[in-house]
Amino acid sequence: MSRRKQQYGKQLALGSLVAAAAGYLAGVLTAPKSGKETRQDIKDATDRERAQAEKDLKRMHTELDRRIKEARVGSAKLSVKAQEELNQAIERAKDTKEKAREVLSAIHEGDAEDKDLAKAVKNAETALKHLRKYLKK
Repeated sequence: MSRRKQQYGKQLALGSLVAAAAGYLAGVLTAPKSGKETRQDIKDATDRERAQAEKDLKRMHTELDRRIKEARVGSAKLSVKAQEELNQAIERAKDTKEKAREVLSAIHEGDAEDKDLAKAVKNAETALKHLRKYLKK
C-alpha cells in the first residue's frame, strides 16, 4: 500500500472518529429523556401492544367459537361441494381456535413469545375470514 493511501486511511479513520464523537455528544445533549426513561417508555409501549394483541386474540377465539356453530347450522343449505369446503374451513377454524387457546394459556404462564402471539392472531384472522366467506353464501 502506498504511503499516500495509508495517510488517506488514517485521515478517514480520524474523521470518522471525530464525527462519531460529535454525534454521540449531540445525542446526549439534546436527548429529552435519560436512557433509562427511554428504555422504560419502549418497554411500556411493547407491553401495551402485547396486551392489545392478547385482547384481540381472546376476542377472535370467542368469535371463532360462535362462527363455527353458525357454520354448522348453515351448512345444510349448501351444495355438497360447498359443504365439503365449509367442513374443511370449520376444521381449520377449530384447530386455530385450539391453538389460540394454547397461546393464551402460555401467555398467562409466561411461556409464550411475541412471535407466537402474532402468529396466533394472524391465523385466527385468516380462519375467521374463511368462515365469514361461507356464512355470507
